[in-house]
Amino acid sequence: MTSAGRDAFSELLYPMLRDRAQASDEVLAQLALAPLQKSAETNRLRRQLIDEHEVEILGCARDLAAAFGRGARLLACGNGGSATTAADLAADLLHPGSGRRPLPALSLTNDVAVVTAVANDVSFDDVFVRQIIALGRRGDIVVVVSTSGGSENLVRALQVARRLEMLTVALAGYDGGRVAREASVDHLFVIPSSSVHRIQEVQTTLCHVLGELIQAQMEELACA
Repeated sequence: MTSAGRDAFSELLYPMLRDRAQASDEVLAQLALAPLQKSAETNRLRRQLIDEHEVEILGCARDLAAAFGRGARLLACGNGGSATTAADLAADLLHPGSGRRPLPALSLTNDVAVVTAVANDVSFDDVFVRQIIALGRRGDIVVVVSTSGGSENLVRALQVARRLEMLTVALAGYDGGRVAREASVDHLFVIPSSSVHRIQEVQTTLCHVLGELIQAQMEELACA
């Protein structure tokens, strides 16, 4: 990137520094490099995930496709930014695009009335458990998305899903947290980073990859 381009990029990202008297050229250069460094770190984590877990990702997609083939539904959940990742996964499966089979998927954060009722009357720790008990069936799929892996409501959701003999998938960051230690998940994918943003970016990528692989597996099953 040229010096002029770097300065323009810095001013776009950090408008408070448009007055060049406020910052040295060195500071502006560092600010311009920051998004490039963050992007490079996200891409490194993506490559690491595929390199180290290719077999597990393919196996997960096969298991999910087989479950869908038997009539399973997918229930996805998460908190905060992870809730949007879970909702994105459910939307991609339910509306995969022209020529592809829509798959039954639901984000358990979408119904504000249910989430707030359970949180208010029972506990926020049970907002997903109550829905899984009511909506889930043996053989269904529960996917939880978490950055820390430590959310009580997600740990409980996985534990209840296991007791109900549902297929469980978890996406976590850091070292996997309580999800990795306590939940006994069928398929666990940990993004080894301490940056919430990097974790969420890679988790979103993984959800999209799984969606593509599930569709490919479903096509194979249909042709078998």
